[in-house]
Amino acid sequence: MNARPPIPLVVVGGYLGAGKTTLLNRLLANAQGRRIAVLVNDFGEINIDAALIRARSDDVIQLENGCICCSIGGRLAEALVAIAAREQRPDLLVIEASGVSDPQRIAQVGLLDPAFRLNAVLVALDVTGVHDSLRDPLVGDMVRRQVTGASVVVLTKADLARAEAVAQAAATAGALAPRAAVLVAQSGELPLSVFVDAALPPARGAGALLSGAGWQRFKDSIHADIRSVAYQTPRSFDKARLRQALATVPVRLLRAKGLVRLDADPRLHEVHFVGGRIRLRPAEPAESPGSALVFIGAFDAAAEQSIRACMEAALA
Repeated sequence: MNARPPIPLVVVGGYLGAGKTTLLNRLLANAQGRRIAVLVNDFGEINIDAALIRARSDDVIQLENGCICCSIGGRLAEALVAIAAREQRPDLLVIEASGVSDPQRIAQVGLLDPAFRLNAVLVALDVTGVHDSLRDPLVGDMVRRQVTGASVVVLTKADLARAEAVAQAAATAGALAPRAAVLVAQSGELPLSVFVDAALPPARGAGALLSGAGWQRFKDSIHADIRSVAYQTPRSFDKARLRQALATVPVRLLRAKGLVRLDADPRLHEVHFVGGRIRLRPAEPAESPGSALVFIGAFDAAAEQSIRACMEAALA
């Protein structure tokens, strides 16, 4: 009789650069007085996403250096237990999964504790690059599984695409996840009800959870060739040379992101590189004494050295 009501839980997934952090920052900016806790996982030893989200929320828990659905699952469970034990629980818990994880698998971990109620598995899908990603032999299966496991598919970056491309992306999402709601986010904006109103998770089927040997094969396949490289320096970058370095680095980058100092501007800046597009903009106030970037891709030792050499050449 004294049991407390469960905490609504939303897992936000999506491939690298799909716009998950933008969705979360828009949610936090329009929380309408609700206490929202955010648990952020990043694929690398520096959690850039947590730093970007912390500027809008005091309740950010970060897990670095792996995909929470496999390599640090125990730490996720510990974090969930700690949140459930709080005297003042949040009104909503949002887990931002890394771009190379299976969000439905993470939802399964959350459902092991009756202190939580799954509201949605929300997967962001970049309309400007979805079909290239699905055709990619390295990441296509990963992106497909992320979408098929969604209860809500959110089409992002629609403002950068023509109406026909948005319609094609919606059709693709509908074919991969026929039971999911398909929504379009304009500049990352979604109704608050998408997060706070309870929704049934998708039926078991194409997006069903894997276990045992099936899960091990999937885990091995998504991480076999993908790794991250972190670059940190107390120095500042030359803006033009940094853009040039990101555009011409001689390795295949799936994603690059970071917080950097520029010699011509004392403000901290966000850096995002995905799909050949570079975005460099002032960051929300955050603590960072220097510059830090994370690069994600299919790297060997020679590729890592090339990345570091390019970054060194871009310093002021």
